[in-house]
This record gives sequence, structure tokens and C-alpha cells, in this order.
Amino acid sequence: MNTSSADSGRVHDAPSNNWVYRALPRALWPYAQLARWDRPIGWQLLMWPCLWSVALASGAAAAAGQFSVGRFVFHSFLFIAGAIAMRGAGCTFNDIIDHDIDMEVARTRSRPLPSGRVSRFQAKAFMVLQALVGLMILLQFNAFSILLGILSLGLVAIYPFAKRFTDWPQFFLGLAFSWGAIMGWTAEFGTLSLAPVLLYGAAIAWTIGYDTIYAYQDREDDELIGVRSTARRFGDNPRPWLIGLYGLAVVLMLLSFLAAGAGLFAYFGLLVAAGLLIYQILVLNIHDPEQCLALFKFNGVVGLIIFTGLVAALLVRAV
Repeated sequence: MNTSSADSGRVHDAPSNNWVYRALPRALWPYAQLARWDRPIGWQLLMWPCLWSVALASGAAAAAGQFSVGRFVFHSFLFIAGAIAMRGAGCTFNDIIDHDIDMEVARTRSRPLPSGRVSRFQAKAFMVLQALVGLMILLQFNAFSILLGILSLGLVAIYPFAKRFTDWPQFFLGLAFSWGAIMGWTAEFGTLSLAPVLLYGAAIAWTIGYDTIYAYQDREDDELIGVRSTARRFGDNPRPWLIGLYGLAVVLMLLSFLAAGAGLFAYFGLLVAAGLLIYQILVLNIHDPEQCLALFKFNGVVGLIIFTGLVAALLVRAV
């Protein structure tokens, strides 16, 4: 899909066989595209730090004899639903802010706003609707978690502007996208401790790494229109930077697990995930946009493996 994407109602970088195009009427496609429902990897990557934190906190609760299966399942459901709603609202907000920029970039030109399939007013109304869903979900948590959720909106608001004033917009994305690494813990205990703070730092470094790989798809267009990114900052040799970022993510996650007293299977999961991060660095070809996109999506598997390890450790402790 390229110039014909807008005419077909599709977007350039989303799979055309997605459920959105099979289940929804064509009139709703642009809204699904604004929310990125046709690209689930985004909400999945937002979700994983939340679920890591939920599982890590539940393991600590189990060690103290306070674990509740019902609470674990309920919190997991809330964070999954919240990730879908708030990722959609955030992407819609980002598209509203980046309307003019998206018209200049080949990969984003077919999105609903630059292609004219929705108006700015319609996009804003849809953003508010998604945010209200997110608010209803947030209100199910304790007061401290609700406060943290509200504070995160400042980070969400800053991110779309970051590419205009810094070479590190991915850092601001990491600050916003990793916030769930704190909230999963506070949802369980109502307080913060060292473990979730370390987990938050790990998720930030991981996010910068995978979104840098993603940004290499647009590097040439970004250079032409003056948009800044870590892909432009790292240039043709991103591997030392990715080694540092992914390495920092693994070390901080290890320290988080130690601080929380995580079980053995959590470390096995982290070891496997570390191997997958090394694989990404070794095979990365920054001149192949399709491979960059595939490696970016591959981080969904990384997140799942870390979560699986934490849940396995929790089950051993809880039974």
C-alpha cells in the first residue's frame, strides 16, 4: 500500500487482513486506525510493563502471605483494558499534533487525518471518548494509583512535541509508556518501593531501544523535514547504543527482581529475554525498513517471556 492506501481506506504500515477490516463497517475504519486497533503491538508494548509490575507485586504479596488470585486477575484485566484505551487516546492525540508532519512522511501520509478521512474535530471527540474510558478504568484502583495515573497525563502530553526540541523523543516515550511499571505495584500495595522504580527504569531503557529500531524506518523523511529522533542521533552505528540501552534494561530488571525477592523462574524468563534482545542487535539492518518493523514488533515476544517468567515464579510461590 502506498499512494492507493487512502483510497482503499487502509494505512500504509498496518496489515490489511487485520480484524478491523473484517469486523467493522468501513465508516469506522478511520477511528480504529486513529486508535491503532489495526496495529495491536503498540498497546501490547504499553501493557507489558504494567503486567510485569502486577506479577512482581503479586509475587511479593505471596511471599508475605497476602496474595489474592482474584485481585491479580482483576488488576491484570484493568491494565490490559487501560492499555488499549489509553494507547488509542495517546495515538489520536499524537496524530492531531503531528497532522502536518504526517503529511510529509511517506509511511504516515495515509493515516486518517492527513488523508482527510476524518476531521480534526472528529479526531478530538474520539480522543476524549477514549480518555473517558481510560478514566473509568483508572477509578477502579486505589487513591494513590489514581493520582499516579493522572500525573502520567503530563508525560503523554509532552511526548508528541519532544521530536521538535530534542534528539531523544524516545526517552519521553519511555517515560510515558513505562509508567505502568510503577502502577502495577501501587495497585497491589498502595505505596512505592525500590523494586517498581528499578522496573520503571528498565522499561524506559527497553522502550528507547525498541523505538529507536522503529524510528529507522522514517530516518530519511525525518531528516528532510527536520524531525529529530534517536535514529538520527545514533546515525549508521546504533549497535553500541542499543547494547547500552538493552543492557541497562536487563541489569535494572535484574536488580528489580532481587529487590522484590522474585522467584527463580523470573530470572529464567529474564535470561531468555536478554538473549532475544541480543539477537535483535546482531541481526539489525537499519537500511531495511521491513526488518526494522519486524524487530520492533518482536519486542512483544520479549515482554511476554518476561511476564511468563514472573507468573511462573508467582505460581510456585502461591501454591
